[in-house]
Amino acid sequence: MTNVGQIPAADGIETVYRIGELAAEFDVTLRALRFYEDKNLLQPRRVGNTRFYSRRDRARLALILMGKRLGFSLQDIAEILALYDPADGNRRQLRLAAEKGGEQLERLHRERADIDAAIGELQTMLTDIERQLSAADAR
Repeated sequence: MTNVGQIPAADGIETVYRIGELAAEFDVTLRALRFYEDKNLLQPRRVGNTRFYSRRDRARLALILMGKRLGFSLQDIAEILALYDPADGNRRQLRLAAEKGGEQLERLHRERADIDAAIGELQTMLTDIERQLSAADAR
């Protein structure tokens, strides 16, 4: 990972990343990053047409992508990110993440049961087809 460098910030110097660098690092498209920006999940600084993403944006992107991989909706991810508050140890954020994570885990277990049932039915169907073909070939 390379960063574009540092730019002045209100509290000193800030490390920033260009859109292409984040896209390459996280293997996402530029369009995806712009989409997350449109949804207010990321808030890069703009200097002219150039976007500068902060370390905070980079961390948020990692969380967004992890949430997507786990099957969370963007609305769920946004709700969790909105509760970031290090002053309270992120308790509210962690509680919501645990609640939504539990719901997603239940959903995934149900989906796995449905997939296992479909696999069983398909295996039975294929066995029946093979049996019918063998019987037809024997005639």
